[in-house]
Amino acid sequence: MTTERRAGSRAWFERAQAVIAGGVSSPARSFKAVGGDPPVVMARARGAYLEDVDGNRYIDYLAAFAPLVLGHGHPRVLEAVHRQLDAGTLYGTPAPAEIELAEELVRVIPGLDQLRFVTTGTEAVMSALRLARAATGRRRLIKFAGTYHGHSDAMLVEAGSGAATAGPAIGGGIPPAVQADVITLPFNDPEALRAVMAREGREVAAIITEPVVGNMGIVPPQPGYLETMRSLADQYGALLIFDEVITAFRFRYGVVAESLGVVPDLYCLGKTIGGGLAAGAYGGRRDLMRLLSPQGPVFQAGTLAGNPLSSAAGLATLAVLRDENPYPRMEALAAELETGLRALAERVRVPLTINRVGSAFTVYFGRTAPVTNFREAAAADADRFARFHRAMLDEGVYLAPSRFEAWFVSAQHQPEDIRRTLAAAERALAALP
Repeated sequence: MTTERRAGSRAWFERAQAVIAGGVSSPARSFKAVGGDPPVVMARARGAYLEDVDGNRYIDYLAAFAPLVLGHGHPRVLEAVHRQLDAGTLYGTPAPAEIELAEELVRVIPGLDQLRFVTTGTEAVMSALRLARAATGRRRLIKFAGTYHGHSDAMLVEAGSGAATAGPAIGGGIPPAVQADVITLPFNDPEALRAVMAREGREVAAIITEPVVGNMGIVPPQPGYLETMRSLADQYGALLIFDEVITAFRFRYGVVAESLGVVPDLYCLGKTIGGGLAAGAYGGRRDLMRLLSPQGPVFQAGTLAGNPLSSAAGLATLAVLRDENPYPRMEALAAELETGLRALAERVRVPLTINRVGSAFTVYFGRTAPVTNFREAAAADADRFARFHRAMLDEGVYLAPSRFEAWFVSAQHQPEDIRRTLAAAERALAALP
């Protein structure tokens, strides 16, 4: 696709740079890491497709960074949103939809006795960490290199996702004392966790992780690793927090923690539970949630938290996922893509490996073994990924502009989309030396 075919995107991005810092409202949307043209400016979306301001269509594997499990504009979700629009967009009071959504989440998620809605995953994590510190009377936190838990100060220490894509110099404005309270360990290294907990465990308020990592690419836990976290948290009196902002309702109806057999003390939720609108939540054991104001001393509030529009969209999305169970079909399509990409790469002798869980996967160029931690993910070939990304974009396939992100197959992708994607990938891979 020639640059001229995206002239409208270029013009819009020039306007954006004058009034929006960096031209984007989130660094994850920047094309800085993949070079080439400015970011594509989208005008509309439907089903499994995006359409830019120039009228070019793309098969969408971004899924807005995961939440659009049902694709764009599912009729039942749109109907629920339209119905709520007629009834009002924001009340500043409790509303039936928010209560019904909470009831469904509590019903289906093990260990989620109560929750509190917020507006973003970042807020969910920030609030859960505050709650953990209050409950334990401790300051220190353990997180894992390459995981991403939003942009609150403590969680940007050795973070993945857009933070890792932007590079190591992202610590501006974070006080050294905040950084000193965060212990960062390699993911999938139980011995490192045991050693730190033996030395400092009585000072640790919480261990926080994505049970299946989605922000250094898709990286599953090795057998027994989450169980080790759970037992060490119990042994030393720390809380275990699972950030399921990406994973909840992405791979199954409910949380991925249930399929892995480990129940945390607190969950952080987001993305899919808002059905494409802004939503987050955190919650867990009832005794912990009673510490929140107005019952307890831990304060958290939000004008848009549990707003009727997001709640209506979330309820409708969960109803479709529950009624139609698209997960096996989505996984089968993702597996077909994985198998096809591997075969094409082998044919043209481009080394790569693919980590896949369910309907999501990440392609790591320059590796032949599965990626298990951030060090391995960061060693993947950034230049090859950037060239592949640009080639796929020209072929009409939209991927996240970062080698640390995932491809997400939605319920709207069809076998023909997979065939077209593989045909595009054949040409893109053949152009890589």
